[in-house]
Amino acid sequence: MPSVFPPALERLIKDLERLPGVGEKTATRYALQILRWPEAKAQEFADSISELHRKIGLCSSCFTFSEEDPCPICADPRREQGVICVVEEPGDMLAIERSGAFRGRYHVLQGVIAPMDGIGPEQLKIGELIERSRSEEVREVIIATSSTASGEATAAYLSSILEKAGVNVTRIACGIPMGMDIKYADTMTLKRALAARGQLA
Repeated sequence: MPSVFPPALERLIKDLERLPGVGEKTATRYALQILRWPEAKAQEFADSISELHRKIGLCSSCFTFSEEDPCPICADPRREQGVICVVEEPGDMLAIERSGAFRGRYHVLQGVIAPMDGIGPEQLKIGELIERSRSEEVREVIIATSSTASGEATAAYLSSILEKAGVNVTRIACGIPMGMDIKYADTMTLKRALAARGQLA
């Protein structure tokens, strides 16, 4: 059955459907809203998207997304040098920063260990974390992966290899429900989880 939409609009709907949590109806609503915008506003939106890959890269120290290298957090001399908080994704790092409960540095793994998806330790920034823990004289590594099966498996793996390297490893504790992505936790939950962190068993 032929589409009732013009090809250009149909392509935009299909592209929007690729976003997480966006189905056909939502994508259609978004696309129609964009079509209603003045051309200048739509062009500004398109330019913002096209600039993402041209202007944003990974910080060579913590591996978060940044337009600068090192990123502003890694370059800030006021941050505590000897403590690193390990997170899965840049969104998790942003959530913790918003809580105001942590003033150290971060390390973004860019994912979690998920063998069923073909993601092992070598696909993540784990080797770089081990190197940082040696070269930066790290006193403590806080593991702040999500309380999902993959997040817990990644935390256990990191704990094992870091403790063998003589690093003090802690894990964020109560406050983050099982199965919840850390980026969706509210500020108070994150504050309590960081304050109550403890050693991994």
